[in-house]
Amino acid sequence: MAVKPETDTIVGSSKFFFDKYSTFYNFYLGSYKIQNGAALNNTIVQGYDCTTVGTQAMPPSWTNTTDPNVDFDTQGRVYQTVLPFNAYWTNLHPNGEITVSYSDDLGDHWITGNGGQPLEKSPNESSFSYKFEDKQWIAVNHFSGNRYADHVYAMWTVFSGCCNQANIRVAVSRDRGQTFSKAMTIVPPKIDQKFNTYVYPGIDSTGTVYVAYAAFPPRGGNSPAETPATEHLWVTKSTDDGVTFGPFVQASTVGLLAGGAGDLPNTTFRDGITENFAVSPTYPGHLYLTYEDWDGAQFDVKFTQSINGGATWSTPVTVNDNAAGDGTDQFQPSVAAGPNGGVAVGFYDRRAACPSGPSIIRQDVGRKNFCIDTTVQAYHDDGNGAVPVGANIRVSKDTWDPQQPGLLVNADGTTTNLQTLGGLGQMACSAHDDPCTGSFIGDYFGLAISGSNIYTLSVSTHYGSSVKAEDGSTLYYQQQVLGTISRASAGI
Repeated sequence: MAVKPETDTIVGSSKFFFDKYSTFYNFYLGSYKIQNGAALNNTIVQGYDCTTVGTQAMPPSWTNTTDPNVDFDTQGRVYQTVLPFNAYWTNLHPNGEITVSYSDDLGDHWITGNGGQPLEKSPNESSFSYKFEDKQWIAVNHFSGNRYADHVYAMWTVFSGCCNQANIRVAVSRDRGQTFSKAMTIVPPKIDQKFNTYVYPGIDSTGTVYVAYAAFPPRGGNSPAETPATEHLWVTKSTDDGVTFGPFVQASTVGLLAGGAGDLPNTTFRDGITENFAVSPTYPGHLYLTYEDWDGAQFDVKFTQSINGGATWSTPVTVNDNAAGDGTDQFQPSVAAGPNGGVAVGFYDRRAACPSGPSIIRQDVGRKNFCIDTTVQAYHDDGNGAVPVGANIRVSKDTWDPQQPGLLVNADGTTTNLQTLGGLGQMACSAHDDPCTGSFIGDYFGLAISGSNIYTLSVSTHYGSSVKAEDGSTLYYQQQVLGTISRASAGI
């Protein structure tokens, strides 16, 4: 999600699962128009619609679009880098491409930028060969009067074969999305011979573009000096409008679940993106990095920062304030920086046991390290770095069950559909199977700060839908929920 500068107008984006086929991971990108805390509209991002009637060329007809990310320019145009793709089981070519879409009416209508042409075309090989684009993000210079104002920086990863190479790419628009420069690779080969992905760009008021990314070990583990389940977080920058990048500074080392992005304990949903990154709009060179850190038994959320443009980084500190060693996971963090030194870290939080209620599967009531809340920690940066203000704040009103709609985790780890529609389970299922064995709650969630508020856009299954399962019971689908914390109440 992104806040229009100097307002409380928001555009959010997420995957929209549609029809009854969520168990086969079918979705399109959609956007939300939010003003003064009220959701006014939501719509599918246009321009990528699948058709069987022959009225569109191929492309742009795609089965899916993905990876929500949004940012505003100084004139109220909102942009996102888009990955349209064809579901892997079809093995259609092209498998996917990288594009940019923009909207001048807060997401009601979207236009494909770059003259409708992709920023990165699909590799010639099939996606079965593990060659594809993914994990894209966007940043826009929204500092009026800056020499690079309204320049748009789109970044993504090109995976090149299973599973030892992944390159981060960038393309820049200097005419508000009408055209983009030829894509180039950011990270030179000599920097951390790993699997580079999870790219997050950000911009400060001088126009410097900062980039954080994660370097995974190639499949098979790291060098002998490291444990097999760690990754490195790096930050680099460009002072010439995205033409060159450097130096490259390792900000932290992160503990991973065994096997990388595996499923979290007790439940079936997969781990998301490791880290998130924000740049202060108030203090040039002040950078904030948060990440989930697995210690072998649980996830904690960590925070590190730089006040010298990424040259050096503070010792990471734990953000979540649950009882030490309670065995619960705090994970999938986001960080945002707003005007006047406001900073916030948000994360999913499993410290509370599952409550009872109609939205909680009966067998899940009382389970620990299972159900989820959204939590925020506020910070204030007075020019000397961000310091925490107060304790963790629970944003979600209701703890929610990640196994809704209707997917029971049995004692032996197998799954059973408790509810079906059209003979199919209704879980959002990244494993593409039924009953679902690997579910999806998103790889990250939205966090933004205006002059007045901290906003979250995160998942909940607490709210019943109007759709009934075949047995007549209510289906509790995942929904996006807007959370609002006034900066005054948070002390920032």
